[in-house]
Amino acid sequence: MSAKAVMVLGTTSGAGKSWLTTALCRWYAHQGLKVAPFKAQNMSNNARVVPGLNGRLGEIGSAQYFQALAARTRPEVRMNPVLLKPERDTASQVVVLGEVRPDLHQVPWRQRSEQLWPFARDALLALMAENDVVVIEGAGSPAEINLHHSDYVNMRTALAAQAACLLITDIDRGGAFAHLFGTHQLLPEHERALIRGYVLNRFRGDAALLAPGPEQLQALTGVPTVAVLPMWRGHGLPEEDGVFDDSATGPGTSQALKRIAIVAYPRISNLDEFQPLRSAPGVRLVWARHPADLEGADWVILPGSKHTTSDLAWLRSQGLDAAIQRHAAAGGAVLGVCGGLQMLGQTLIDAEGVESDSASVDALTSTPGLNLLPLVTTFERDKLLLETQAAFGPTTGAWSSLSGTHVQGYEIHHGRTAARSAQAGLLEILHNDQGDSLGWQQGNVMGLYLHGLFESPTAMRALFGIEAPSLDAVFDGLADFIDQHFSPGTLLNLLNAPTA
Repeated sequence: MSAKAVMVLGTTSGAGKSWLTTALCRWYAHQGLKVAPFKAQNMSNNARVVPGLNGRLGEIGSAQYFQALAARTRPEVRMNPVLLKPERDTASQVVVLGEVRPDLHQVPWRQRSEQLWPFARDALLALMAENDVVVIEGAGSPAEINLHHSDYVNMRTALAAQAACLLITDIDRGGAFAHLFGTHQLLPEHERALIRGYVLNRFRGDAALLAPGPEQLQALTGVPTVAVLPMWRGHGLPEEDGVFDDSATGPGTSQALKRIAIVAYPRISNLDEFQPLRSAPGVRLVWARHPADLEGADWVILPGSKHTTSDLAWLRSQGLDAAIQRHAAAGGAVLGVCGGLQMLGQTLIDAEGVESDSASVDALTSTPGLNLLPLVTTFERDKLLLETQAAFGPTTGAWSSLSGTHVQGYEIHHGRTAARSAQAGLLEILHNDQGDSLGWQQGNVMGLYLHGLFESPTAMRALFGIEAPSLDAVFDGLADFIDQHFSPGTLLNLLNAPTA
């Protein structure tokens, strides 16, 4: 191993690990170092298409994708060797080095961890051999004592890398000092020795009021508090690990130029692609779980789904199907992306049991869609992963400003979608470089297989007439923020062996 490793552990999920890891990647890159991110295992339905093994494409968690961009390196599958994509409360699709592994789907949790650790370990060691710094993100808490012996994402990874560890906590939730102390004390002594500093995240108020808490905590554990990070909601980075902000964003309804409702079904996926809408001037973004949430919306968006048919069933149980159909009938704009596109069609056919886990040999297993586009989707076993360049043809109505726009994004889906037959009024509006259809429109209803529309500067200019901040500017802002709020010299000292 030639690289130094810096690891971000958290006292809880949502403490700010992904955010801080991203900031550290850009900060160390600013020092002229060759940097790579790493997370041994991520559980998220936010995924991106990246280079995989043997010339194939694979997928990794979106958090590691953005961390790689922050590190100024190309994202690839070794940066997140294991990705678990929840399909139900008790089952997840297992992705290893970018590829789905059906053979591991039913393996019990603890036994599966032992099978997965060698993949994660080898990927980590390879990255450390090729870089100056590897910035590692943990998962959840390292002090889940019921899982400690099978947890390879936190301290087993930290020990393998001999990482200098930061332990971050969300002080806005309360109990921050107890979280830090309890986490530290529940770790074995040889693991505690890797923790080099505490980070208090999302602090509001005068930092002087924290005294004497940090000093007392250092006296108890020997670990200093190295940063107090103020609450910062507008940093521009997509939400971490699939956790999205339930509250509405943007100006009040009376001031908003456009009110956009995104349907938040249980298995929502790839929601990070909507981050530009959260920060777009004049846009009020709401997450819709009930018909009332659609009232007054200019646009309704059906995002991606990790389990389209079950999310469609949920949508019907909430009465959102009828509300979306009423919105469309009244001339309101509707956009479906990937799984959302599939829901907008007439029929979804799952003869292979891709989503039902029980293939039907004698008859096709079909589910009716919302019938807002005359399309039929057939699920196939093999997942399609593509990095995509595409161009809009003529579009009309609410989407007319997209006509002629060139965009880039990615595809990640099992379904294949086509028009049932020639349909009056149905337009094929988006094609990739090979001429394949990726989008359809009828009236003000549009469906796309392409993820990343709102991450495209050309699309944002066409739709809103604005220049969205670049990701580079966001990453630079994160690096500047931690540079300002970490104790001087801390971040470089993490690359050195601890002093006695």
